[in-house]
Amino acid sequence: MPKFTLNGEARDVNVPGANPLLWVLRETLGLTGTKFGCGIGQCGACTVLLNGQPIRSCSFPVSAAEGGEITTIEGLSIEGLSTDGGHPVQQAWVEEQVPQCGYCQSGQIMSAVALLERTERPTDADIDTAMSGNVCRCGTYGAIRRAIHRAADLQAANPEAVSLPTRATSTGGGDAGGDR
Repeated sequence: MPKFTLNGEARDVNVPGANPLLWVLRETLGLTGTKFGCGIGQCGACTVLLNGQPIRSCSFPVSAAEGGEITTIEGLSIEGLSTDGGHPVQQAWVEEQVPQCGYCQSGQIMSAVALLERTERPTDADIDTAMSGNVCRCGTYGAIRRAIHRAADLQAANPEAVSLPTRATSTGGGDAGGDR
């Protein structure tokens, strides 16, 4: 039974360890913000953070998350991360009107959060490198770049608003699951 911390809450799930993390998040735990795109880890729609690093959850076995800290798009908006409940990257995405169809946005946002966690003021080249694994079929790459620069400005103005969820002290509820 894999155990990990999800958006600051200790979780254990009763699923086979080979199940892709994406389907555990969506089907077992009901967190549907992480999207299925290609199923082979190439498009980035399924990106979540594991110990602060972006991973492709569609091709990542849940057993490999054992003991780790997972943050999903839902985890960015939990209370205490910012004064209005939204992460600076999410705020910048809205301000810069990034989404078109919106399908890739949760993966894009998670990759941008990881970039800004390690690089406070990324250059265009930094952004292009960090975001190269996230495909946007609507082609909003210019808006994404502007939003990441805007998010860096927002984070610099309010550094307390950018911490990711951390391990909670509660044991959290286990979830029964298994058949997919």
